[in-house]
Amino acid sequence: MDSAERSLAAGLAGVQRFVATHPRSLTAAVAFALAGFGATAWGIATQGPDAADLPRRLVTEMVTPEDVPAQLEALAEHELELYRSDLTRASDTADSLLSRLGVSDAEAAAFLRRDPVARRLLEGRAGKMVRVVTGETGRLSELVARYAPADAKLLGTHFTRLTVRRDAVGLTAAVETDVLASQVRLGSGTIQSSLFAATDEARIPDNVASQLAEVFSTDIDFHRELRRGDTFSVVYEALTADGEPITWSNAGGRVVAAEFVNKGERHSAVWFTDEQGKGGYYDLEGRSKRRAFLASPMEFSRVTSGFAMRLHPILNQWRQHKGVDYGAPTGTPVRSVGDGVVSFAGWQNGYGNVVEIEHSGNRSTVYAHLSRIDVHKGQRVDQGARIGAVGSTGWATGPHLHFEVKVAGQQRNPITIAQNSEAIELSAAARPRFAALAAGLRGQLEAAGTLGGSVAE
Repeated sequence: MDSAERSLAAGLAGVQRFVATHPRSLTAAVAFALAGFGATAWGIATQGPDAADLPRRLVTEMVTPEDVPAQLEALAEHELELYRSDLTRASDTADSLLSRLGVSDAEAAAFLRRDPVARRLLEGRAGKMVRVVTGETGRLSELVARYAPADAKLLGTHFTRLTVRRDAVGLTAAVETDVLASQVRLGSGTIQSSLFAATDEARIPDNVASQLAEVFSTDIDFHRELRRGDTFSVVYEALTADGEPITWSNAGGRVVAAEFVNKGERHSAVWFTDEQGKGGYYDLEGRSKRRAFLASPMEFSRVTSGFAMRLHPILNQWRQHKGVDYGAPTGTPVRSVGDGVVSFAGWQNGYGNVVEIEHSGNRSTVYAHLSRIDVHKGQRVDQGARIGAVGSTGWATGPHLHFEVKVAGQQRNPITIAQNSEAIELSAAARPRFAALAAGLRGQLEAAGTLGGSVAE
């Protein structure tokens, strides 16, 4: 029997097996096909000439079947490649991680355990983005992990790439640092309980949520005025590593434009860089969101005690709390809420390490219980400049920042002062360029608002 006959016999055998295995399906399919042919034939027969009157011709043509075994052999030469991705976990071992990624390769697991470079995959913080390429048997061909760089100075601009590859010799590992890229994304959400819960639900990064709170801090008191049903839309830069959105925190891109509807009132913000190269947020009409005072001396944080009467935690007496306490871990950066000059930097009884800054308009700010002081008396500081770090020095029951605002020496509510402070105006020369930018971003915000609590590129 030659190869053509063997191919034909193999094909007939396959048909016989299908008939034996699926008799009902085959019967239904044949009946359906015959019904269709009948309907078609009827349609043609009623419109065409009588077949008996048509000329007849016999056509004979030799058909050579394809070499089926050769085709199967050619396909076998190209191994199927499978791609899988996941994040590392704190409890991961080499075996558990590879198993979760569908890798069945004892050699690869042993390599991840013993190679000094490959071992970094399971060292340090969890949450590394891992992608593997395997053959159909589960043997590892390539593993690539992307994660935050160890150097804090590179966080937000670079990422680390660890690669494990199999070549003719065996497995090798290499590590390198590369630059993050950015892409514009749209997102929207509705407040049910908190801002961060809503952004999590919409899969918007935490750092973008922090920026939203910062941008609208002079319009909305996020601790007291946020309402169920409030909505937001945002256009932001998402940082990517080799085209994949990064998952580690504190390394996101800037909010380009945003809109927040709070208690029925609409607030907008657009990032704009003026002719001097200084960037800031403005509403869609060109009014600056930046005021003389920031609403908070830290990025969005938890207020543990507001400007009100309270039971003193140490003296156990009801007293007027003439400032705002922000709960935060020791070492969290503290910033100046406005431009000014440091009038005091040192130890001050129950305040512990404290910094006081004089501002325009007979106003001053106080930052107490610091673990570290980063400025000195007489130093001029800009709004947002780092002046120290959160601590628990002096009369403090735990790490937090005590913050005060004084007007003519009298303590005032910091949030009220920030909201009522003077705004920074956009220059007349920059307004045409801003108007063109705002028009385009207005359309993007409208598109973001239609996403219904999700993210789109």
